[in-house]
Amino acid sequence: MTIKGVNLGNWLVLEKWMSPALFEGTTAEDEYYLPTQLSPEAYEARIKIHRSEYITERDFVTIKRMVMDSVRIPVPYFIFGDRKPFIGCIEELDKAFNWAEKYGLTILIDLHTVPLSQNGFDNGGISGVCKWAQNPDEVEFVLGVLERLAKRYGHRKGLFGIQPLNEPVTENMWETMDVQNRYAPADPELAKGSAPITMEFLRKFYLEAYDRISTYMPKEKYVVLHDGFELMAWKDFMQEEKYSNVILDTHQYLMVAEARGCSQTIEGYLKYVREELEPQITEMEKYFPVICGEWCLFNSLACGCDTKGGQSVLNGVEGSERESLSTEEKKEIYATLAKAQLKLWDKCSGYFYWSYKLLTDTVNTPGWIGWDSWDLGRCVDFGWFPAGKGEK
Repeated sequence: MTIKGVNLGNWLVLEKWMSPALFEGTTAEDEYYLPTQLSPEAYEARIKIHRSEYITERDFVTIKRMVMDSVRIPVPYFIFGDRKPFIGCIEELDKAFNWAEKYGLTILIDLHTVPLSQNGFDNGGISGVCKWAQNPDEVEFVLGVLERLAKRYGHRKGLFGIQPLNEPVTENMWETMDVQNRYAPADPELAKGSAPITMEFLRKFYLEAYDRISTYMPKEKYVVLHDGFELMAWKDFMQEEKYSNVILDTHQYLMVAEARGCSQTIEGYLKYVREELEPQITEMEKYFPVICGEWCLFNSLACGCDTKGGQSVLNGVEGSERESLSTEEKKEIYATLAKAQLKLWDKCSGYFYWSYKLLTDTVNTPGWIGWDSWDLGRCVDFGWFPAGKGEK
């Protein structure tokens, strides 16, 4: 198995930087606070219009034409519409399954957010807060959501698998990302007590989630576990025969490598991919099929400035005011990095690019130079990414 796919980020789980217009007229930085600053009618209208227009049947046709096999769809904990004031989105996921099956794609359902967050990131639903794992009732609620998803889609032809939790942050990444400074909480009182998730909790949760999901899902469908940013920590986990359909998911962004000291040069990035990432992924493939469920071509070199680990524009770090590289120079950087990373994902069990599209205007909005590389559609159109050409 080598899966080639793309994330449908910012469709059913909002990320402000990917679609700034949705947050206009508010100071909300994340999905949790958006409905608190709009009337219920305005909130519902914005969400429903966004969901109906952002991803459509045509996008599944396009993704298939890019020679992709699968889409990873981030979904929120309120997908079933039972957590007011948030609006459920199970009908959208139903449509996605029909489109995927029509055009020969599969879907990895990724539970991307949980109540009070598993990471404190903006994409965890509420910035600067990480308290879900401390609340047994909310942990049980999430297990119930996973059960319902497995029951509804477990036997669908289009299901690739279910991912019980996206990017739970364990101790090392909590420090690397400096979570509560990078993602300042809107309500410091609510954020009090926030802490990284322990590996002990995460292992216990994954075992329970596997049992709940597999009750409703045949063995040929996968349960996909995020590594908690600790790729090498899972060698002794789920090695018994009953867990034959488990995939380990690692998210590998060059901007995180930069935050850990990778030099911002083509040589530095290539060295990181070949000498650090490749040996670790090759080692872990002995224990699980390993996929890279999120990665992209974004890097500081092509932005023309040090983005401080992807913080330019978003966290008060100045972005570039003008292009410092020619079109050809940027193409050379991106194409070289695409080739190296795709070669590595070919050696493991595949990838999902983050993300299919974004609605950020990188031309007219100051500071966003280089951020177009998060958008797979643009990367393909610009010749940075070889999708659809049958080459690697």
